Amino acid sequence: MEKNDVVSVDVVVIGAGAAGLFCAGVAGQRGLKVMLLDHSPKVAEKIRISGGGRANFTNRDLDPRAPQKHFISDNPNFCRSALSRYTPQDFMALLQSHGIAFHEKHKGQLFCDRSADDLIQMLLRECDKGNVTRWQPCGVKKIRFYAHRPDEATTTSYEIDSDRGLIKTRAVVVATGGLSIPKIGATDFGYRVAQQFGLRMVPPRPALVPLTFDGAAWAPYAGLAGLALPVLIETGNKKERVSFAEDLLFTHRGLSGPAVLQISSYWKPGTPIRINLAPQVDLAATLTQAKLSSRKLIVNELAGLVPSRLAEAWVSQDAAWQRPIAEVSDKALTALAARLSAWELVPTGTEGYAKAEVTAGGVDTRDVSSQTMESKQPGLYFIGESVDVTGWLGGYNFQWAWASGFACAQAL
Repeated sequence: MEKNDVVSVDVVVIGAGAAGLFCAGVAGQRGLKVMLLDHSPKVAEKIRISGGGRANFTNRDLDPRAPQKHFISDNPNFCRSALSRYTPQDFMALLQSHGIAFHEKHKGQLFCDRSADDLIQMLLRECDKGNVTRWQPCGVKKIRFYAHRPDEATTTSYEIDSDRGLIKTRAVVVATGGLSIPKIGATDFGYRVAQQFGLRMVPPRPALVPLTFDGAAWAPYAGLAGLALPVLIETGNKKERVSFAEDLLFTHRGLSGPAVLQISSYWKPGTPIRINLAPQVDLAATLTQAKLSSRKLIVNELAGLVPSRLAEAWVSQDAAWQRPIAEVSDKALTALAARLSAWELVPTGTEGYAKAEVTAGGVDTRDVSSQTMESKQPGLYFIGESVDVTGWLGGYNFQWAWASGFACAQAL
């Protein structure tokens, strides 16, 4: 095809990630002439790197009757329509039809048995089945909209200036994701398109992201980097308290692991998080009991309840805790137990978009139809991470990609 030829299609999908690939395949198989564009030569890099290379592609625990439980948005009910019409079971059936084996790992999280590439190849086969034309790499320079008079026969509403020439289409689907992980191609393209057409935005921010702490204040814990343990973590006041029972990971700069990634989506800058480092044990009662019969140092008693490196880091912070447990005052023991079971600390920030798994915020759901994903701008659709819908860790964001892409393709 010559670079200067004008191409006319029914739909242009911009972004060859999870949502874009899936939407393009479904729309193509419904008889539409679909063009899929992406500025990167590779497809679905986020799928490729997710789940340790095995793609945590959905979560079977998702409750479509109350999906807001697993999603964050200024309007949590927005995602209910799409998620109830395309469920984890629907996507699992698609994988099974392609002979792709998968397994459940933990808390409903489903992974490919072999490789994330199996999932990517399936999405590409679905696009081929729908005769989707794919231009990659192909950047978009400009999008223009033309309003039509009712008596006009033409259905072309948009012109797109691309790196490979002019495209005319009646519908544009923006599936370019958020700002997370710029090294695999993330940009603010979708947000710029939304603003070009006057749509409201919820300010984007990194989510599912490690939290960082002030260097000096973090010094006592920096030596714990690499240590992981199950915790109960929470943030927010009584009215808006959110908590997760997950694994915590100490890093050189702060905290990570599933517990922290989950809580980071809810954490507000300047507010504390609270962590119970021994949620399975009543530390106060156990230490008080040990005081009656043990001659061990506190650190040795504590090492039977929490990882030994953590016990050492903790008792080193107070001389009163560095003695045999039988000689320690009840007050000091109670203080130690309280500190470990309700450790309160205020993060100074996050590791940012470079380490964030997703972007919270995005195109305001007030300007998008929950039924069709069409925005207030006629013929312009937004799906996946570009919209203000953010899932929990564990496959929920991919399920939103499939569900929003499906709802959009049905409407197209």
